[in-house]
Amino acid sequence: MKKNRQSGFSLMELLVAMMIIAVLATIGIKKYNEFSANARYIKAHDTVKQVGDGLDMYFLKHGKYPDITSFEAMVEPNSVLVKENMIPMGVSATDPWGNPFEGKAGKSTYELKCAGDPGGSPDRPPFSVEPGRVGPAPGAAAPGTEKEPAK
Repeated sequence: MKKNRQSGFSLMELLVAMMIIAVLATIGIKKYNEFSANARYIKAHDTVKQVGDGLDMYFLKHGKYPDITSFEAMVEPNSVLVKENMIPMGVSATDPWGNPFEGKAGKSTYELKCAGDPGGSPDRPPFSVEPGRVGPAPGAAAPGTEKEPAK
């Protein structure tokens, strides 16, 4: 007597395999999004620092900072920073999230700002660049620190 046996996978085996794939995909997507957000933050930081370095080079050459009222004016093709090759042409005036950088420069100082991750992640806070200082924006807590209540 021959036993009639079908080959293949049972429904339970298929469901277990699909659950394993779903868990691995969820973990992978979460890590991808985290790395992507970190890359955007690093790109924003590098862009602002690059413009700050250009302003510092301008100061070393001319003994003063250029009088520029916005970040966009600093990176446009007709900017003195671009014309004197202190920053490359094509630097974006917006951060990787699409929000505009803020900035202004006067004869004795400058301040460049980025709003940070719009998702509000404490790992990617707002930051600013000033002559001799790169760090959290004034009023923003540094990562890992908490503000103390005002007395």
